[in-house]
Amino acid sequence: MAKCISIVNQKGGVGKTTTCVNLAAALKGLGCRVLVCDFDPQANSTSGLGVDKSAASPNVYDVLINGAEVRRAIVSTPYADVIPSNKALAGAGIEMIGLNDREHVLRRALDTLREDYDYILIDCPPSLELLTLNALCASDTILVPVQCEYYALEGLSDLLSTIRIVKRSLNPSIALEGVVLTMYDGRTNLSMQVAEEVKRHFPGQVYATVIPRNVRLSEAPSHGKPVTAYDPLSRGADAYRALAEEVMAHNREAVGNK
Repeated sequence: MAKCISIVNQKGGVGKTTTCVNLAAALKGLGCRVLVCDFDPQANSTSGLGVDKSAASPNVYDVLINGAEVRRAIVSTPYADVIPSNKALAGAGIEMIGLNDREHVLRRALDTLREDYDYILIDCPPSLELLTLNALCASDTILVPVQCEYYALEGLSDLLSTIRIVKRSLNPSIALEGVVLTMYDGRTNLSMQVAEEVKRHFPGQVYATVIPRNVRLSEAPSHGKPVTAYDPLSRGADAYRALAEEVMAHNREAVGNK
C-alpha cells in the first residue's frame, strides 16, 4: 500500500520540484515502486523526468476535469512513473468549484493506484488554493522543503494553519512527514543560522540530510533527467540518495510502531 506524500510550500523557488523528481528517482534506485503526480501547472516534474508535457495525453487535468481513467494517464520513465501535467491545469481550480466533494477529486483517483506503488509523491503548486487542498486531502503526510535563505520561514505559518484546517475538517490522518533543508551552503553563516532556526521551529522533524547548492542539480532538468542519472557522483545525487534512505528508514519505523 503506497504512502502518499505531498511536497508542499506555497513559496516558489524553494526546491519543491527538485526534491520531488530527485527523491522519486532515488527511491526507485533503492528498489521502491514510485509514482510522481505532477500537480503543478508549470509541469516541471513532468519535463524533469523526461516526459514531453505538451504531448502527454491524457494528463492530470484530464483525470480531474474530463473523467479520464487515471491509469491511462501514467507514463513510465526509467526514473519513476509519472502522471504528467501541463498548463491547462492552471484553470482546473476554477472548473472544480462546481463539483461535488471537490476537495477529494484527486484522492479518489490516486486511491485506485495505492496497491501498485510503495510511494506516491505529489508535486504541489506554489500556492494554497484548491489544487493544493486536493493534494493535502489525498496525502498521508506532507514534506516541506525550506530553502536556507533569508525569509525561509516566511509563510510557513500560513501553510501550517492550512494543514490544521485540513486535518480538522477534511483529512484527519494527515501528518508532517518532515522538513528538508535545501540550497544549503555550509560556507555561509546564513545557511547555518537558517538551519538552526528551522530546527528550533520544527524540533525532531527536520531531516538530518541537507540538500546542498549544487550546479549539477540545476543542470539536470534541462536534460530531462534526475541528478542521480545526470551525474550520479555529484553532491546533489549523494544528498538525494541519503534523503531517500532517511525517508525509507522513517517509514519502516512508523510501520513497526503501529
